[in-house]
Amino acid sequence: LGGLIVLGLGIGYGLNQITEKKKKIEVIVKPNLDSENYLYDVVAEIESNIKAKDAAFFKNIGIKTENIKQFEISVEPIEVEKKRKGDLELFEKFKDNPNFSSIIRNELQKNSTSNHRIIFTFKNADEGQVFSEKIMEYINSAEFFQQLIKTSNENAEARIKQNELLIKQIDALIANYTESISEREGQLLDNRISFDNEKPMDITGLFQLKNRLIQDSEQKRIELQEQQEPINVLNFGKSQKVIKPFFGKKLVLIPLIFIGVFFLFELVFFINRKALTLNK
Repeated sequence: LGGLIVLGLGIGYGLNQITEKKKKIEVIVKPNLDSENYLYDVVAEIESNIKAKDAAFFKNIGIKTENIKQFEISVEPIEVEKKRKGDLELFEKFKDNPNFSSIIRNELQKNSTSNHRIIFTFKNADEGQVFSEKIMEYINSAEFFQQLIKTSNENAEARIKQNELLIKQIDALIANYTESISEREGQLLDNRISFDNEKPMDITGLFQLKNRLIQDSEQKRIELQEQQEPINVLNFGKSQKVIKPFFGKKLVLIPLIFIGVFFLFELVFFINRKALTLNK
């Protein structure tokens, strides 16, 4: 048993020395406009082309194909932290707020969209950096989603301009009526200002409308900032060494395999001896 352990450690150490260490780059991304399924499909396509060593595919996107077999790519979701109990208390606190519905909508949007991690694995750090950048460019080159992003951003810009125009009109309307208070005979009824031969105006409603327009414009500006590409790159990591789990290392795995085989044979011999003893 001791001999097998020493032998296993020696073989594991030797394999560690002659085996080139793998490196990886992790890219944190956020899909826009329902492009999550596209993200997983295109990564599966790239992975399939790597296994097939499709030189034409990688040449078209500017990647050298001499060492294409060294690369690996995968994608996985990043789990969104579950809502805490305190969030319910927060919603209760703001339930009387006129903007409660927009608060709920924003929170639901935050929790319904999750980020994802694209993992590029390779042996050469320089080649891996180029490979990762070219692949991300290819992923974001989908014509359909590019056009969708363009249309969405144009709509957001138009909405912002319209909101700004309405806000100016509301400000002008309130300012005109404020100046007219001292000149014209009016009365204050139920938070409304009423003038001769005019319908009452809900000043509070105008201010609430203005606030909603401001919040809508703020949200649209955030969308314009976020929706630059079909797949937003939140963080493009640097090359790092792949750290295997303890039992996945050759230095540990091979001795464990030898020990397992040793005890398996010992068990077989023990059962055989026991059977021979019973036969006698």
